[in-house]
Formats: sequence, C-alpha cells, structure tokens
Amino acid sequence: MITNWFNGIPVAITVSDDEGKIVEMNETALNVFARSGGKELIGNFLSNCHNPDSMQIIEKLLGGASPHVYTIEKNGQKKLIFQTPWYLNGEVGGLVEISMVIPFEMPHYIRK
Repeated sequence: MITNWFNGIPVAITVSDDEGKIVEMNETALNVFARSGGKELIGNFLSNCHNPDSMQIIEKLLGGASPHVYTIEKNGQKKLIFQTPWYLNGEVGGLVEISMVIPFEMPHYIRK
C-alpha cells in the first residue's frame, strides 16, 4: 500500500477541520509557508493568517459553498489555487487548499 504519496508531489496541500483549524500540511506546503511558521501552523486557525475578505470566503466554503478557484502571481511564479470543502459522512469536515505552480502560458484542450 502506498502511503504519504502527497509528500512526493510539487503541489502544496493544506487541510483544515470544520472549525478552520489547520490539521495537516504536506511537505510542499510546509516549505511554501516556511516563512509564516511552516509546521508550527498546524493547530492554528485560518483566521490567524487571513484578512477579513478571505475569511468571508473561508466561511462560505465551511458552509458547503462550491470550490473557490483562481490564479495568482507571486515571486515570479503563476499559481493555481483550488480551495474546497471536504466531506465526512455527507457533512463538511473542513477545507482543503491545493496550490501548484503553473506555466504562464498553458495549452487548453477540448476533449470529445
């Protein structure tokens, strides 16, 4: 059985519980957020590191809203950010944020 596969990919994964407390971060996320505390962020609330506008989005997601997906440019890199609720027994269990570096120019395919 493969375990810890999420630590072997160049994608930052951060998971919170249903109260917005960070419960898990993969190695890439720990590196991305090293300046903000890295592993010390686990156990902290998302509200400690997000502005009021971001907290409104987080609250909607915790209420079961559709995923929040966008791109950013930071430090010369373009990133895709995908934030979504995760579910346990049909109830929101918390949030997952997946962040990955993407090329500035990307092919787009339409599959049939």
